Amino acid sequence: MAATYLPTLKQLQYLVALHDSGHFGRAAEACFVTQSTLSAGIRELETLIGVTLVERTRRVVRFTPLGEQIVAKARKVLREADELGDLARAAGHPLSGEMRMSVIPTIAPFLLPRILPRLRTDYPDLKLFLREETSHHACESLHQGRTDCVLLALPYACGEVETQLLFEDRLYVAFPEGEIPPPTPSAIDPSQIAEGRLLLLEDGHCLKDHALAACNRPELRAEATMLGTSLHTMVQMVDNGLGVTMLPQMAVDAGILDNTRVTARPLEADNPARKIALVWRKASPRERDFRLLAEVLGASERR
Repeated sequence: MAATYLPTLKQLQYLVALHDSGHFGRAAEACFVTQSTLSAGIRELETLIGVTLVERTRRVVRFTPLGEQIVAKARKVLREADELGDLARAAGHPLSGEMRMSVIPTIAPFLLPRILPRLRTDYPDLKLFLREETSHHACESLHQGRTDCVLLALPYACGEVETQLLFEDRLYVAFPEGEIPPPTPSAIDPSQIAEGRLLLLEDGHCLKDHALAACNRPELRAEATMLGTSLHTMVQMVDNGLGVTMLPQMAVDAGILDNTRVTARPLEADNPARKIALVWRKASPRERDFRLLAEVLGASERR
């Protein structure tokens, strides 16, 4: 019987890394190998299966149609291989070993400083690798196996995932001193926000959609200026009198308004909060770990 030669996991990792980066040098860095090692591994794979997967030119790396199909299959194979290790970890100590978690930018700088010290103390064997990504890219990373779980804000369509809600995060209206005439109310109704004055994060940040949905004023959606790249940038623009913005309570509680002349009050609306949740792929063998992690995250916020 003729010998059967199968692609190695390493070769598939090289191929997927090249597809993700579009550059041999960056792909090699992501795989912690030299560029020549990565290039040789992909050429060996092409020789093994007898087809060209990547068209190489001086400036462009272009995958052939068959190469695109192989990459999609390779992602599934690598994800299944990862889950073999997950099975073993799930049978051992809870929250131990390596775990990759993506966190959206409107959560990461405000929640992580509070929860990471407790995780390090209570679960010293857990090696938590963090990626800060927008909701779209975080969910894409989850389904492609680059990350194991995602800490994000709902509602957001993240595909076929398991979800555990952690807590609600109230939305606040942040405005310059004097923007809303005294006496300043304890909560701000959306009708008090002047058209053309609402500043929001640029497309790609789900907080923008949460804020607009909570206000339920179509004219605000039409007139809102979406240009901020971070909540800290938005606060600086408000502090300079350029408009008002929406902030999550966790950012206010973390002191984002310190040393500014910006005031924040809760939004008075039918749905004035976003829901913070941990999500992971369905049927993951580490579901027990993710649910335990969700309990830890939620408990840290309630303290």
